[in-house]
Parts: sequence; C-alpha cells; structure tokens
Amino acid sequence: MSPLRDAALSSKAWPFEEARKLLARYKDGPPAKGHVLFETGYGPSGLPHIGTFGEVARTTMVRRAFELISDIPTRMICFSDDMDGMRKVPENVPDPDALRAHLQKPLTDVPDPFGTHESFGHHNNARLRRFLDTFGFEYEFISATEFYRAGQFDAVLLRAAERYDDVMKVMLKSLREERQQTYSIFLPIHPETGRVLYVPMKHVDGAKGEIAFDDEDGREWVLPVTGGNVKLQWKPDFGARWAALDVDFEMYGKDHSTNTAIYDRICEILGGRKPEHYIYELFLDENGEKISKSKGNGLTIDEWLTYAATESLSYYMFLKPRTAKRLSWDVIPKAVDEYHQQLRAFPDQSPEQRVANPVWHIHRGQPPASGMVVSFSLLLNLVSVARAEDKETLWGFIRRYAPEAAPETHPDLDQAAGFAVRYFRDFVAPTLACRAPDDAERAAITDLAGRLRAIAESGLVPAAYAAEHDRLSEEVFMSVVRDTGKAHGFDSLRDWFKVLYEVLLGASQGPRWGSFIALYGVAETVALIDRALAGELV
Repeated sequence: MSPLRDAALSSKAWPFEEARKLLARYKDGPPAKGHVLFETGYGPSGLPHIGTFGEVARTTMVRRAFELISDIPTRMICFSDDMDGMRKVPENVPDPDALRAHLQKPLTDVPDPFGTHESFGHHNNARLRRFLDTFGFEYEFISATEFYRAGQFDAVLLRAAERYDDVMKVMLKSLREERQQTYSIFLPIHPETGRVLYVPMKHVDGAKGEIAFDDEDGREWVLPVTGGNVKLQWKPDFGARWAALDVDFEMYGKDHSTNTAIYDRICEILGGRKPEHYIYELFLDENGEKISKSKGNGLTIDEWLTYAATESLSYYMFLKPRTAKRLSWDVIPKAVDEYHQQLRAFPDQSPEQRVANPVWHIHRGQPPASGMVVSFSLLLNLVSVARAEDKETLWGFIRRYAPEAAPETHPDLDQAAGFAVRYFRDFVAPTLACRAPDDAERAAITDLAGRLRAIAESGLVPAAYAAEHDRLSEEVFMSVVRDTGKAHGFDSLRDWFKVLYEVLLGASQGPRWGSFIALYGVAETVALIDRALAGELV
C-alpha cells in the first residue's frame, strides 16, 4: 500500500471520511454493476448557479478520494429533471408571453424562447453541460425525458405500480390532510395536451402496470406507466432514480434533509439499496439570508469569476461544507490567499498533511506550484496607493519587488493583478475614507517617515538592525514600523498598525507593513506618509 493511500485511510478530511463509507459499503467485493456510481441532480427550470458548481465540485472531491483508497472503477452522472412541467413562465427570457400556452408541459416540450435548441429544456441542459465542461468536470449527462421515454425507468415504474400502496403510505405521512386527498405518486402526461397532470388516481392496476384517472375536463383515461406516459412526483422520483440507477452516493442541501428518510424508504420499496448521502449547509448572503435564485441575492458564479480564479472558488467549497457559508464579495480575497498558502505548503508536507490539504482535492493530488509572490490582499493595497487602473501599473512594482517574476512565467500572478484592479474598483474604492491623525499619532507617523527616509536616502540597513540583517528586507521594514510604534507609547502594536491603516489606506485593517513597504517602495511609502500628513488623503 502506498504511503498516500495509507494516510487517506485515516484522514479526517471530509472527502475521505465519505469515501471510506463507500469503501465499507463494498467491503465484500465490487458491486455487480462493476463500478461505484456518484450522482448529482439539476432542475433545468433555471440557469446553473454557484450551488450547482459547489455540488458537482464536492461530489468530484469525494469521487477522487474514493479512487485513491479503492481500485473499484467510478462513474459520475448529472441527472437533469427536464421532464418536470413548467410551473411558471420565467421572466428573464425573450417574449415570455409566448410561453404561457405551454404551462405544465414538460420542459423538453416547451419551445425554446431563445430559438437555439429544440426546446427550453434542451436549451437549459446545454447551458448546464457548457457550464460543467468549462470547469473540466468529468461526468455523464442523463436527461429525465430520455430516461423515461426510452424505457430505462420502466422496470422501476412497473414496480411502483405493483407496490403503489406501500409507496403511497410513505408519502401520505409527510403530507397535510388536504393534500392527501388528491395526491398520487404518478403524474400522467395528458395524451392530447401533453401537459403534466396533478390529478388523483381512480385506480392503479399493479398487475397490468396501468393507471386510471380523470383529466381536468372529467374525461377518464387509462395509461400504462411505462414509455414516458407518466412521470413520478419529485420525492418519489428521487428514491426511484436511486433504485433504477443503483446510485451509491449523492449529496444535497440542508433543505432536502427532512426528506432523506422518504427518499431512502422509497428506494428500498422499489428494490434498491439506499445510497450514502452527504447533506451540506446552505449558502447565505452578506445579511445571513439564504441565497435564492429568484431573489438574486449573494454572489453568482460569474461574479466570483470576475474577481478571482476558479480554484479559489473550489477552495471555498472545500471548507467545512456542513457549516453555513456566506457568499459575499468580501470572502474572495481571503479565499484566494489561503488557496495559494496551501499550494506553497504542499511540496514539503507529509502524506498525512497532503491528503488533508484542500489543494490535493482540488487538483486530483497534483497541485501546481503557486506563482503568487505577492498576495492578493497586498495587490489590493497596492492598487489603492498606486492609483493603478490596469495590471501593467502593478507589474512595475512587482518586478522591482520580485525581479524573477514576469507575466509569462507567473500567469496566476498576472491574472490576479487584473482581478485586483477590478475588485478594488468595484468593491474597495467606494468604502475607503482616510482620516487625519491626532497630535500623538502625527508625531509617531512623522517619526516613521523620518526613519524610512533615512533608509531611502542611504540604501543601507539601519545600524540597529545590522546585526540581524545584512540587507534591506521586509523584516527590516517591519522592525522599523514596530519600533516606531513602541517608541511613541503604543503598547498595543495592533492599535499602531490600525492607525497607519486608517490614516494611510483609509481602512481599519490591511497588509503586513513590512511586505507593503518592500513592494510599494521605501521612497514611495515616505511620499505617501507626507501626503497624509499634508491632509491630501482625507
């Protein structure tokens, strides 16, 4: 056994904890189907969103973890519920009024308002697949419409008709009394109108696999449950799909958690084995409210990727899935910097540390080297003081700070520089407000300027630090800032740093001062202080 696999078998990283459950599921040998099946689901009534990304990314992480500890082959499918009836007309499509005649029809029978695909369902499915392909996910796509109409669901549907009373008993317990009177697990597709009907069953013939019902006009119909003539209500569909496909693992949000027992029991009634499942917490906006597609609150995936690379979002998705997570603009810089910290740590880590490192899970055990010689947070501060409007301005400072760096050799840093300019302009600049120092603060800041000016003019390490440092470095600058604060009675250096942030940068927190001065330049920092003391920044 390899050291890495051995480490994974005891790792507390959540993907490995889930992978070990799957390993125990098949402790007596591989499944008859020859592979372990992972599933993610998608409702194509709307566009893919950041939750879709999170669900597929996290499922992929469990899949890769399982592949390290087991030799059983794996598959992952993305199942689109595109046979659902269109319950309401979306507002964000061309000519929505033209769709009203198609309400309650399966999404794959609703004309595509964009005119690019054979149906609205096909259009949204294409958007989903393009979305997943953009991020390099490995998956197989299954359309519910094709699955039902091609007969792949027939065996389970016939079993559902045979065991109708048992499945209904499970469902009725979860429904209000009024809903119980009309509920059926089967939703017929009207032979004439093509609409998905929510009507009670007059009779279910388990032996023949047929249902009898009255349509909305009072006409009786008898239909076979096979061949795409009916679909299942969404809760029974969940469990039936697990049984039909023999799904081994599926994760979903906390809003589904109360239905887990229902899904599991229906799967078992229909002859399947309930899968392992992982329930994650929901995403919240900056106000702590649940993110909703209809509200449009919280960050979208397009917004995140406007300001940071995909890997930073994957990193954020890896962290504590069972803890509610805020999705607002201020989480991005921290996610970017922590991701690169983990990249830098990876090469020197032990096998146990590597399998616990998020970048192992993001990059299938082969993370790239980080080229971020300057943190994203520091780039944001540089944009602020340099008044940079493009990344080329930032590169002027970066090259002096790290002569070995270039856009061609450090593409992640080059990309981050562009993101930093955009992020600062849209989110940081409107919030900045430099303040004037009080007398004691002015005296301390003036002294700091003098000490830094002496370094800038001489280019030498101050005598006080010559014993420890033979050249100018971030630590020299940090020591100068720290010693200045102490000399002026700042018992808490945190308070001293905060004064500098508020007076020089217009924020209550900021970069490590040694790193900032090394990147921005000693003479430039002195000029910034002079401008602040002259009142030009207020």
